[in-house]
Amino acid sequence: MTIDALARVTGMTVRNIRAHQSRGLLQPPEIQGRTGYYGPEHVARIELISEMQADGFNLAAIKRLLENQPGSDSEMLGIRRALMAPWEDEEPEFITADELTRRLRLDPAAPNPKLLARAVKLGFLVDLGEGRFEVPSPTLFRAAEELRALGIDNATALDVLEEIARASRSIARAFVKLFLEEVWRPFADSGQGDSEWPNVRNAIERLRPLATDAVMAVFRRTMTDAVEQRFGEELHRRAGRRASDPHARAPRGRRVRSGRSPG
Repeated sequence: MTIDALARVTGMTVRNIRAHQSRGLLQPPEIQGRTGYYGPEHVARIELISEMQADGFNLAAIKRLLENQPGSDSEMLGIRRALMAPWEDEEPEFITADELTRRLRLDPAAPNPKLLARAVKLGFLVDLGEGRFEVPSPTLFRAAEELRALGIDNATALDVLEEIARASRSIARAFVKLFLEEVWRPFADSGQGDSEWPNVRNAIERLRPLATDAVMAVFRRTMTDAVEQRFGEELHRRAGRRASDPHARAPRGRRVRSGRSPG
């Protein structure tokens, strides 16, 4: 494709494409006659540069990274997108302070700014200002609503959600470590052959459902064990209290007065 066509495909101006070429960021086109022609690798390089700029890299840093990275730009772009893609497709919600008060059953007459600040700090809410909030995970917010509906106060519910987040970070680190040590480092140490890049990207993509399924399977088993153990302890405790309480009420049924025969 010509430089004008490349500009249309990538959404970049012809001037910026030429500027990338002059900086050494973009490989030169194939010259036929007096016209330069660009291909898919030029598109991939421009998209990679644009996404890295969006991540906060300046052009000098991008040039250094591109000069040192092996493999094709299309494979590198695929790896980057697989790594950076969100692990869920949940869209955030936006609510007002009044909605927040109503849905979490807050007391409008006695607001708790410390509790709200803690929810924002933990990332469960994003304060957009002017009485508006972003809810990054509506599913998590609905869980908080359900806990509140069960009569659990918001501070305790927030404690539970914070503990879940802490455990989730530990699980995430375990999976990232697994990928780095068992997939990425052997690939990097082997010289990063071009034929192996698709395998690395495939490993990243397969890690998503694998991690989710593994976590849910383990959670279901540990939740069952925890419930059985905790409620077993609770029933044993209550039985002990009844046995030691001389005023504990006898089971309902027919009572027999001492010293008199029934009937």
